[in-house]
Amino acid sequence: MEIFKKVRIFDFVKYSKYGLILSVFLTIGAFVLLFVKGFTPGIDFAGGSVAQIKYEKTAPIEQIRELLEKDPQFKGVQVSEFGSKEEVSIKIPIIEAFENQDLNPIITKILQPTGHFEIRKLDTVGPKVGNELRQKGILSLILATLAMMLYVSFRYEWRFALAGIVALVHDVIITAASVIVFNIDLNLEVIAALLTLLGYSINDTIIVFDRIREKMLINKTNNIEEVINEAISSTLSRTLLTSLTVFFVVLTLYLFGGEIIVGFSLPMLIGVVFGTYSSMFVAPKLAIIFGFDIEKYHAKEIKKAKKAQEKKQLRQMYENGRV
Repeated sequence: MEIFKKVRIFDFVKYSKYGLILSVFLTIGAFVLLFVKGFTPGIDFAGGSVAQIKYEKTAPIEQIRELLEKDPQFKGVQVSEFGSKEEVSIKIPIIEAFENQDLNPIITKILQPTGHFEIRKLDTVGPKVGNELRQKGILSLILATLAMMLYVSFRYEWRFALAGIVALVHDVIITAASVIVFNIDLNLEVIAALLTLLGYSINDTIIVFDRIREKMLINKTNNIEEVINEAISSTLSRTLLTSLTVFFVVLTLYLFGGEIIVGFSLPMLIGVVFGTYSSMFVAPKLAIIFGFDIEKYHAKEIKKAKKAQEKKQLRQMYENGRV
């Protein structure tokens, strides 16, 4: 299936400089957010409990907060709306006194004056388990990133490999910063979104790079910008179809999945946009900036083809008994 029946060559390289400027500012802003404000650890990583409560009418959030704060054991509790005006989320930090107790009857008793409600969900994570989850989540993200970097490094000429790696880090950093901007707690859903984005982003970049390499071998022109523009334009239909398909699926999850999976759906929405944009406007331009020389590449490929031909001739001579 093709969006564009006739391939039109767009000047992607010309507009990539504006994309790079935008990316530089966004990346700097992302690093500032990561190091100055930082993530808000969710229950998965910080430990504690989270209760999801549904009322028959509009939830009296202020009254709920006031009643809980009267009890010194619930110091630091966070109460917020959860998806609708009838539902609230109550985040309770680690309470040693309640470590081996069921919080259901305790919360029910304290909030009894607020009206009729139902505790739909109550999750509790101990401090030791939370610390283990945090370490494993961060380790999985680092190992996946290193694996992608290693794969790209072996597959492409080093300038293209470095460009792909920088674009990959760019996508992850900006997406991670969006978690802070939208005040999403750092939990396992966010880690899952970032891991998914790693695979999606590098796959998009690899497809573009493969087409660039293919065009360089077919077209013997020494104008790298012309080759890149033609390669990206020829993959534009595929890129848009894939990106829009993923985008609308994740958008559906975000709109109808509720607050429970917003930690996955929202970072993925942002990641799909930046992953697609970086594969077309960031990674190829970076390869040029890093000094990729298409003339040397052609000379290297000719030399490689010549050696392969010589080996083939020697093998034929050996098989025919002439060596």
